[in-house]
Amino acid sequence: MTAGTPADGDLAAISTDTSQVRQATTPVTRNKKGRSNWWRHALALLALAFAILPILFIVSSAFNNAGTLSTSGLLPTQFGIDNFKDLFSDPARPYWTWFKNSMIISVVATVATLFLGASAAFAFSRLRWTGRRPGLLIILLLQMFPAVLAFGALYITFANIGEIMPAIGLNTLAGLILVYLGGAMGSNIWLLKGYFDTVPKELDEAAYIDGASHARIFFTVTLRLVTPILATVAMLAFVGLWGEFLLASIFLTDVNEQTLAVGLWQTRNADVNRYFGQFVAGAVIASIPVVLVYLSLQKQLIGGLTQGSVK
Repeated sequence: MTAGTPADGDLAAISTDTSQVRQATTPVTRNKKGRSNWWRHALALLALAFAILPILFIVSSAFNNAGTLSTSGLLPTQFGIDNFKDLFSDPARPYWTWFKNSMIISVVATVATLFLGASAAFAFSRLRWTGRRPGLLIILLLQMFPAVLAFGALYITFANIGEIMPAIGLNTLAGLILVYLGGAMGSNIWLLKGYFDTVPKELDEAAYIDGASHARIFFTVTLRLVTPILATVAMLAFVGLWGEFLLASIFLTDVNEQTLAVGLWQTRNADVNRYFGQFVAGAVIASIPVVLVYLSLQKQLIGGLTQGSVK
């Protein structure tokens, strides 16, 4: 043992003292951290209450047989399903017709948006052609203008188209679907292109050497590798179309051609207090498809959004 080197006994004493000091200070440190983070827990509880209380109020009002706004609360005073019976039996408010119209518009427009957006994103990402970069910049520039600016022009356009082709004019589901397809292209193309760029181009080159065309590469190779972003775009498109109100209220005036959002708004607008029970009952049923879509595609949503936007 050299000079200045502590003995084994001294080392044991030092380690014992150190452990005692650590045991004495650790609880105090933890208590201080716990007291300093109380506001974070308070904010989390406040946000949770802010999100849950409106849902609880709507569900409670839907199962409250009183059926009026003045008698609604966080707990039903007369529990029952009279609001649902009144909603389904009201001949002036064909709820299931509205539900069917919303489902047709949302599903058809989502599938068409997905196909058109993926095709355009593939062309911008994998192909090289004149005007490719200016086209992307124009799409990005158009997204800076509010969509409300185009409502008047769209109304006049489809009113004139309806005189020649009534099947896609005003007050038709096909006409509204065409409007939705045009408005959803910009952001979807950029999101899809960002994800398409992450797919190695060597796969396309190998398939092209084997004799595959661009269409075959798109359908058999690329689409299988970009499933997360396709699921993400499909979910966002479906949820947005399911609850869309402004364009639907302008284009659809016939009660049998209206969507759920427009029909329920007119139910509430007829008499806020009297028909509030039917309104919330319809809203509860209308939320089921959206919840099912989120639950089935929630994993793809996170991966598709992050990878597509970062690239």
